[in-house]
Amino acid sequence: MDELVAAGAPWPGAVAVSGGGDSIALMHLLAGWARKRRRSLPHVITVDHGLREESAADARKVGRWARAAGLKSHALHWTGPRPSADIEASAREARYRLMGEWARTHKIAALYVAHTRDDQAETFLLRLMRGSGLDGLAAMRPVAAYPLAEFRELSVVRPLLAIERARVRAHLKSAGLDWLEDSMNDDDRFARVRLRKAWTAFEAAGLTKQRLAGAAAHLARAREALDAVTAAVLLRACRRYENGLQVDSAALSSAPREIGLRALAQLLMIVSGHSYRPRFERLERLFDRIDSGSIGGGCTLHGCRLFLVPKQDGAFGAATLAIVPENVPQARKSSKYRRNA
Repeated sequence: MDELVAAGAPWPGAVAVSGGGDSIALMHLLAGWARKRRRSLPHVITVDHGLREESAADARKVGRWARAAGLKSHALHWTGPRPSADIEASAREARYRLMGEWARTHKIAALYVAHTRDDQAETFLLRLMRGSGLDGLAAMRPVAAYPLAEFRELSVVRPLLAIERARVRAHLKSAGLDWLEDSMNDDDRFARVRLRKAWTAFEAAGLTKQRLAGAAAHLARAREALDAVTAAVLLRACRRYENGLQVDSAALSSAPREIGLRALAQLLMIVSGHSYRPRFERLERLFDRIDSGSIGGGCTLHGCRLFLVPKQDGAFGAATLAIVPENVPQARKSSKYRRNA
């Protein structure tokens, strides 16, 4: 924690506690560190998803454990309709949105989460199975931007990222601390559960958690280098305008393909406000159309509309490509599309 704070991790913070072993351990470890360093104690946030019958009782139990540790506890509740598919992703987004809103309201700049080295390795394999590119395979960072775009002033901090789950559980047992076992952690409908059950076979083949986490860390360093080059390209090839952005399509095409793709993805995310990238296959198809000059009358992707700007209105001449929100009226695409920055 001393190293993380020195590297820029904000404090005071809130710790996300599901009641599972990792988050209960993090709650106690952060409280102990804060007391030793004479800092503000962490707040405890738990989210009741309502996806299990016992979820409300579990949230109350977390609250009792937090108060017994001398910490303030806050239970948040996910209301509204539940998705019929992709439950994990929907629950994760709802959880981060609820906690982000709470942190913003209470002027807390960081959410501390209990991801371990096991989570790092599991995430790497899950994303590899889904065909993710470099960004998806790169390691989670100890200090990172909040995963939802509307809470960009917040950070996510992962103090346990270099520690294996078995060591965390051993600490809990030695300290005589209780935790909850989520029944969903044994549900084969979820890919992460199936992956955990296959770990013995992976380990026997040499795919240890340490090696997988190390591979993810190597890719994270590569990602940082690519991010720096992509930022330099965008600085010279992009201008903000009334309804969105104007981009030098020739600069995108002349950059190395990986840089061009990354730059295009970032532009689409900026204009759409989405916190996630478009699907890679669709992004590549769009990039190829821009590269070949076959954008035609325009196209849409990721909540954005892309079209060539009339030469007299473009910051980059005939090569100027406009990217605006998809709901911008068609009539505004030319005569009223003027520079204001």
